[in-house]
Amino acid sequence: MRELDRQLRAAFGDPPAPQTKDPLDLLIRTILSQNTTDRNRDAAFEALRRKFPSWEEVAEAPEGEVAEAIQPAGLQRERAHRIQEILRRIRAERGAFSLSFLAQMEPVEAEKWVLSLPGVGKKTAYIVLLFAFGYHRFPVDTHIKRVSQRLGLWNGKGDPHRALAPLIPEGRAYELHLNLIRLGRTLCRPKNPRCRECPVLRLCPFGQEKVRGEHDQRGSAEAG
Repeated sequence: MRELDRQLRAAFGDPPAPQTKDPLDLLIRTILSQNTTDRNRDAAFEALRRKFPSWEEVAEAPEGEVAEAIQPAGLQRERAHRIQEILRRIRAERGAFSLSFLAQMEPVEAEKWVLSLPGVGKKTAYIVLLFAFGYHRFPVDTHIKRVSQRLGLWNGKGDPHRALAPLIPEGRAYELHLNLIRLGRTLCRPKNPRCRECPVLRLCPFGQEKVRGEHDQRGSAEAG
């Protein structure tokens, strides 16, 4: 993993430092991002905040109105119900619509608390903990699942967060997360991966096998 990080850094550079974001805003954005595009997520979030400028208004609004506002993200009824549950839970336990208290917790306790929220899984929790608080947590999305499996870092079974977490060099979770997503989006695509152009081909059994197969096919065609 250290060599993978080094080669990705050489190819892509380190991503810009994360912009400071309100942790609760980030949590709601991440919930809206599931199974949709970044564009749809942003459209849904902005529509929600235009209609309800405060989180208190979101929590108290009729569920149907919240669902209507976040329609661009899809699954709006399920998401509206979950968002309101989460907001009401935060207010009931903390007395305010804020997650800033997580900065005072040990990372393990902060993780446990965020995972206790309704419908929040590890990917969502880890995005909040990593991007908003800088905790050493490694969120695994669909691109990272695919890339890590092709690299032989995860066998495709069980929890990829559990499998990959021990491999991430300390202090490099943010950079590796974003660079692996970039690799998955641009080169290590689900279909027609561009293995010959991949900066980590030397580390990748899947890519090496694919390139060998293409070479053998060309050789057979030329011989024929």
